[in-house]
Amino acid sequence: MATAQAGAAVPVAAEAQLDAFGSDPWWITLIKALAIFVFLMVCVLMMIMADRKVMGRMQQRHGPNRFGPLGLLQSLADGVKLSLKEDVIPRGVDRPIYIAAPMIAAVPAFMAFSVIPVGPEVSLFGVQTPLQLTDLPIAALVVLGTAAVGVYGIVLGGWASQSPYALLGGLRASAQVISYEIAMGLSVVAVFMYAGTLTTSGIVEAQQSVWFAVILLPSFLIYLVTMVGETNRLPFDLAEGEGELVGGFMTEYGSMKFTMFFLAEYVNMVTVAAVSVTFFLGGYLAPPPLTMFWAGANAGWWPVLWWLLKFMFIMFLFIWLRGSVPRIRYDQLMQLGWKILIPVQLVWITAVAFMRILVNEGAPTGVVVGVVAAFVVATAAALAAWTRSARRRREAEAAERREELRLMREDPAYGGFPVPPASAPHYGSSVPAEGPRYTPRAPDDKREEVTGA
Repeated sequence: MATAQAGAAVPVAAEAQLDAFGSDPWWITLIKALAIFVFLMVCVLMMIMADRKVMGRMQQRHGPNRFGPLGLLQSLADGVKLSLKEDVIPRGVDRPIYIAAPMIAAVPAFMAFSVIPVGPEVSLFGVQTPLQLTDLPIAALVVLGTAAVGVYGIVLGGWASQSPYALLGGLRASAQVISYEIAMGLSVVAVFMYAGTLTTSGIVEAQQSVWFAVILLPSFLIYLVTMVGETNRLPFDLAEGEGELVGGFMTEYGSMKFTMFFLAEYVNMVTVAAVSVTFFLGGYLAPPPLTMFWAGANAGWWPVLWWLLKFMFIMFLFIWLRGSVPRIRYDQLMQLGWKILIPVQLVWITAVAFMRILVNEGAPTGVVVGVVAAFVVATAAALAAWTRSARRRREAEAAERREELRLMREDPAYGGFPVPPASAPHYGSSVPAEGPRYTPRAPDDKREEVTGA
């Protein structure tokens, strides 16, 4: 309760922090923007290399180790190779949209990072400035909005390619992002309730005493799932499933256009990882045990180090999931988003809102404990009912499979592909008519030649 009551005073302080933005010299703003662009590009190169190296070790093989020391320049070589490939545009595509789609997918990912705080106010070339390009009263909504706009590039790319595989990949991506965007938005609603502000710097400052990943653990876990679905990464990469759709929405793309889509995917990964650090892991704040014996852990440039360590941990989760979890079916993907994540979030947000009202109204401790206990009991009962329903559904499916097997054993033609009977005359050809396949032919049965007449 002390944490919740302390959070009630956060909005005023958080909104007051916006005075630190908008007064920087133009060259400081230019340096920040350039630093963000360079950081994102370096992160993409390093993430591609780490993706291949770590998965190589997980699969007991070597990753790239030829180009550069320890293979560190392999991603750069791949980028140069893609850039120098011939740019072929297939015949029949919607040319303007086909060319614009990769840029539409990549640009919003860069924009979202502009409101991510990497550190507190520091002295940069003699100017006191926060380590954040800008902040807004609705900065958190800007992040969610730009993440949702990026899918338009994927959908338009699939539609403009005039290819069935690309179109199916674009449609899958749109349905997937819509379902997981809802769950992602609901997961951060609880953060807004506790922080009392939509500014990203204010959300970080609201976690001075305890990180939101601790007190809002269900929201944090669901956000981790939705951020993987939002970026079309394994096990949720159904939009570009190579085994089903060749290359998905990128099937008809090559050279720099393919590179732009590839860049958009990895920049989106960097952005959603940075958002998880900002909303749930205290942003640039040092871990609480460290601040107990080090008073200057959150001063100067040290917070940048804490932010980078948390960021690298989240990025490693992407690689770990890709190397250890198989791709799921599309119906399972939709079922997880609509039937599990969204209902759980709605119940959780209702409980968080009710608790915030009780705390803000100064309800007695016994009432708060009673409400928490009732919520826990109701949740346990709902989980038990869901488990029982799932078990009955599995038993019904098993019984249906057993019945199918029994019918197949009794009738070999049961469930087969609907084909004309073998005894039917083959019009347009001159072949002998066949008798029934499973009935013996009479000794005096003489086959006659059947013509097209």
